[in-house]
Amino acid sequence: MIYKLAQTAFAVAFGFSILGCGDGSEGNYEQPPSFSNSYLSDGSSSDGEPDDSSSSSEPDGSCDIEDYKTVSINGETWMAENLNCYVPGSKCYENEPANCQKYGRLYDWVTAMSVCPSGWHIPSNADWDRLVRYVDNSTGTDSPTAGRYLKATDGWHNCGSGASYSYKCEDTDDFSALPGGSGYSDDAFYYAGYYGHWWTASEYNAYGAYYRVMSYASDDANWKVSNKSYLFSVRCVQD
Repeated sequence: MIYKLAQTAFAVAFGFSILGCGDGSEGNYEQPPSFSNSYLSDGSSSDGEPDDSSSSSEPDGSCDIEDYKTVSINGETWMAENLNCYVPGSKCYENEPANCQKYGRLYDWVTAMSVCPSGWHIPSNADWDRLVRYVDNSTGTDSPTAGRYLKATDGWHNCGSGASYSYKCEDTDDFSALPGGSGYSDDAFYYAGYYGHWWTASEYNAYGAYYRVMSYASDDANWKVSNKSYLFSVRCVQD
């Protein structure tokens, strides 16, 4: 009981859900070592109002789908790289333009809902469910091994087809998921190279929405809930 109360306090303080992965359990998302900021339920930070500014040195990213790799998986066409479409409020990891080229941009949920090119949309939980069930031939709402098959063969910490680490990154369907990390409105960024987070179009409540997460230290690809103000990566799927 003390352990679960500690988990709950951690999640409330730092905004990451410990909601179960479809079965009512706490799930198996491995938290990074520490966070330095606390966030409120309305999306503002303890340091003041959210800052949606973007670094003036960042070049515009392409919003044209023709500039992106795509892949057909199980009859649906997905972007095969993270979106790097510049819109106000989007950010490069650590405000470094080179990270936009490597990982794509990070978006809050409201911005993400309108950033996909015409004819494309942010995938819902159901879209992600179909993808992960197909790549690892599973039947549940989460996948114990889909991350292994969806993650790019390089770019992940200590993970890859030739890595000695117990978890692999095989990219068997050319989805090439990259670990863009996460960001916050106060220009705090965490763990690119270790975790990939992708918004879904599915809301949890007025403040929260579902996202998919993959970790360098896990084979799975699970859903979680996070505050809509946090900055995550985006993949678009064709209408």
